[in-house]
Amino acid sequence: MAKNNFRGMPGGMNQAAMLKQAQKMQQEMLRMQEEQENKTFTAKAGGGVVAATVNGKHELVELTIQPEAVDPEDVEMLQDTVIAAVNEAMRMADTEAANNMSRLTGGLNLGGLF
Repeated sequence: MAKNNFRGMPGGMNQAAMLKQAQKMQQEMLRMQEEQENKTFTAKAGGGVVAATVNGKHELVELTIQPEAVDPEDVEMLQDTVIAAVNEAMRMADTEAANNMSRLTGGLNLGGLF
C-alpha cells in the first residue's frame, strides 16, 4: 500500500514541506494583520470640512469638523457628512486589508483556512 506522502504532487512536495509553507504563510498573515491594525486611514467628506480617521481595527480614532460645517439649522447635513467620512475611511481600511490578503495568497480564496 502506498504511503501518504504526496509523491504525485508537482515538484514532489511532501507533507512536511506543505506544512512548513502553510506555517510560513500563517506567520506572514499574522504579521500583516498586526501591521494593518496599527495603520490609520483618513477620509474627508463635505468638501473636506469633515475628516474621519480609523485604524485597522475599525475604531474611529479621530474626527475633525471644521467650524463652517456646523450649521445649527442643518444638523442633519453634518450628521450625514460625518457618516460619509467614517464609512469611506472604513472602506479604505477594508480595501487595503483585502489587497494585502490577495497578495499573500496569490489570489486564492482560502476561505476560513487561516
